[in-house]
Amino acid sequence: MDLKDFDLWCRSLLEIEALKSIDDSLNGVQVGRSCTPLELVAFAVDACAETIRRARAAGAQALFVHHGLFWGRASRVEDGLLERMRLLLDADLALYACHLPLDKHPELGNNACLARLIGLKDIKPFGSYHGVDIGFRGSLDPALSLDEIAQRVLPDGSRPKTLIPGSKEKASSVAVVSGGAAMEAFQALEAGIDLYVTGESSHSVYHAVVEGGMAFLAAGHYATEVWGVKAVAERLARETGLKTLFIDVPTGL
Repeated sequence: MDLKDFDLWCRSLLEIEALKSIDDSLNGVQVGRSCTPLELVAFAVDACAETIRRARAAGAQALFVHHGLFWGRASRVEDGLLERMRLLLDADLALYACHLPLDKHPELGNNACLARLIGLKDIKPFGSYHGVDIGFRGSLDPALSLDEIAQRVLPDGSRPKTLIPGSKEKASSVAVVSGGAAMEAFQALEAGIDLYVTGESSHSVYHAVVEGGMAFLAAGHYATEVWGVKAVAERLARETGLKTLFIDVPTGL
């Protein structure tokens, strides 16, 4: 499998073209490489200098990330971007980005993975972004306390960035939209959800959440978006036999 084959494999799995009109990310190949075969594909959340260096050191030929280098407009290749590009080109290391398609995917996406971690049943699409549902909602039976849910969302034992209790001691309905999706809490309130789970919090939603009696859990942007890249890596290894590597560079945010 070369980079072209890898791109075709990704596009057959993820809705890259379908979400093109609403996703600022340049999804797909962002930086190419030579036509030699891929043997090792590294996976990470962010295309930062550290993940690129680690992918190079591991001998990877491609790096698949959730957050790439290019976002909806032309960028001057200078300063930090220039250094990242230089690292990629010097190593003949391809960069592949997948943003909203990796949030939305019903099996391998960040939100689908989080829904399974929490143990949601009767899972349905949720979280409209430009008319497209990116996240999921579902039910819990039996209902769980916020601490129990937080432990499932953060199995490494770390603490949530924000945890706002609701009017109920336990949650039986939960909605999930990973990353920087604090404003979708308004949609959860309107839907009568007990708990909304995302990555980042916002002052703009605080009073509405408290007054509405809905619990709010912000587990961290990075922590809620490691799941999709890990799931794609596992699928790639299983279906193609390629070696994969997850590179963990947490931001703490």
